[in-house]
Amino acid sequence: MDFSTFTNQSPAHNDFRSDTFTTPTLSMVNSLATTSLGDAVYNEDDKTTQLEKKVAELTGKEAGLYCVSGTLSNQIAMRVNLFQPPYSILCDARAHVYVHEAGGMSTLTQAMPQTIMPKNGIHLTLEDDILPNFIPDDGEIHSAPTKLICLENTLHGMIFPIEEIKKISNFCKENDVKLHLDGARIWNASAETGISLKEYSMYFDSVSLCLSKTLGAPVGTVLVSDKKFILKANHFKKQNGGGIRQSGLLASMAIVAIDENFEKLKDTHKMAKELGELCESKGIILEHPVQTNFVFVDIAANKISPSKLIEISDKYGVKIYSGRVSFHYQISQDSFEKAKKVIVEAFDYAKEHPFEEVHNFKFYTAENK
Repeated sequence: MDFSTFTNQSPAHNDFRSDTFTTPTLSMVNSLATTSLGDAVYNEDDKTTQLEKKVAELTGKEAGLYCVSGTLSNQIAMRVNLFQPPYSILCDARAHVYVHEAGGMSTLTQAMPQTIMPKNGIHLTLEDDILPNFIPDDGEIHSAPTKLICLENTLHGMIFPIEEIKKISNFCKENDVKLHLDGARIWNASAETGISLKEYSMYFDSVSLCLSKTLGAPVGTVLVSDKKFILKANHFKKQNGGGIRQSGLLASMAIVAIDENFEKLKDTHKMAKELGELCESKGIILEHPVQTNFVFVDIAANKISPSKLIEISDKYGVKIYSGRVSFHYQISQDSFEKAKKVIVEAFDYAKEHPFEEVHNFKFYTAENK
């Protein structure tokens, strides 16, 4: 095998579309030589079991379940947390479980979504957002009681404060409501705040931790909870076509990703914050505060033409095809410098040629290359 593909600069060095574009490293590929080849559907693969135990221990949970994606882990977690409809799931209106999982919340769980835009614009709070919208299970037959609350940390790169998580968790326990965390990028929150994964996770009934976002594993997410929960989650995983046979190949690379890349996350945050500070100094309006590895440039407010942004990005040889600028550990310094030029040039062009049309940008279309 020609290993130069894995030792040279990653093809993702100039890709700011998402932190999912990272490519496997040489150490990940080398781990395949000593991986196990058991059948994970029969719980007979040692590496998969090792990965599940590793993440469970990091989060202080009894057990873990390796899934092919965060969508699968979130959806089966919601399903296990719920019992008999009618019921509702309360979440942020921007939450991945609601916006980006193909309507699975409704079709797979039969739940009514209760979506809330936080009053503070950053994260849900108990007093301002949850209490005014909570539907109690009090015998009122016209309603679908709130039986599950889903939080996301980070959401759009913003960190959910641990003190607010504690308040919401206590409320859930007092009212017999389950609490799930879409922790796809909880690694980033932990790296930035110094709060351990275990401390974050202790307040939730279930947590989904992505391995292919930000950490750089090629495939997968681990769902953690107690043993009874994970046993039932595995049942729904199989039902949804998520069984993986020789998943040790993937699990080996995921273990390397955790061990080698977790400590690199804070450097990606520094890059994002530097871009955010540059934007603020130039008067470029941002949608959200920059707290971890994302910068959200408000395309509409800055009157930037989406097609012009793509044109300028292509000119500099980087991939910034929307206002969401994502940083990962394989971004090169040269690409970062070019990215700054792209944003400033697109903004300067917009001042002379403001884009006034409505543009509903889609991340996953041919238009977005």
